[in-house]
Amino acid sequence: MNAIRDGWFSEINPMWPGQCMSLKVQNVLHEEKSKFQDILIFDSQSHGRVLVLDGVIQLTEKDEFTYQEMMAFLPVNSHPDPKNVLVIGGGDGGIVRELVKHPKVESIVLCEIDDRVLDLCRQYLPSLSSALDHSKVKVHVGDGFEFMKGHKDAFDVIITDSSDPVGPAESLFKKEYYELIRSALKKDGVLCSQGECIWLHLDLIKNMIDFCKELFPSVSYACTPVPTYPSGQIGCLLCSLSQKTDFKEPVIKFTEEEMELMKLKCYTPAFHTACFSLPNFAKKVQS
Repeated sequence: MNAIRDGWFSEINPMWPGQCMSLKVQNVLHEEKSKFQDILIFDSQSHGRVLVLDGVIQLTEKDEFTYQEMMAFLPVNSHPDPKNVLVIGGGDGGIVRELVKHPKVESIVLCEIDDRVLDLCRQYLPSLSSALDHSKVKVHVGDGFEFMKGHKDAFDVIITDSSDPVGPAESLFKKEYYELIRSALKKDGVLCSQGECIWLHLDLIKNMIDFCKELFPSVSYACTPVPTYPSGQIGCLLCSLSQKTDFKEPVIKFTEEEMELMKLKCYTPAFHTACFSLPNFAKKVQS
């Protein structure tokens, strides 16, 4: 379980062969094997507090905001009236933290399968998890598949904040999961899922987009930089039940005053649009 050697954590994983991210460890705060996964939390020398699941960095305090803001606001601002939002995974609370700021979002359900992630993030990552106690938020501990089976036509937006497609998150990258999301969305509903890295997983991304096009009339893929993720980039796969949805153009546009009030560090309407401009080698995933 311990990936720390000589005071360094190294993210060595067959999903990104021949490369790894390493961080200098100041202090290990917690290590355990939960029912679902290995959990490691430590203070790093350069990136603040770090959450690691099954040996893979989920977030660092230094750069987590770019992932949380884009995963929250790309889908929500692509929906004209995003009152009810479901977040699958995301037990650290970061995406929920961003969603509670949104003036149109009235209710948020967080469905997290691993209660230990919730407990430990409340203890060690309060800058993210404190939003879980907001009046807009309900936390459900359980399997996202089973939760959505019992909630048909219930949500305007569904966000899947998953780890990589191994272990408990493997099923979240398959067509059956997206069929369930479709049934849990209201008419014209929007979904956003963690979409992996164009530098490492282009075939997986292409496969996901292809089967999503069988299920949804509007499908698109966006990229955002996260320096401590493999190759420094992560994707957001977005789908809508409305043919009118153009993900590149947000239908809700924050003003400068709103962005200042919400203390946004990454998301802007202009950056929203820019995230959908893919490098030439990656454009084939959307063709």
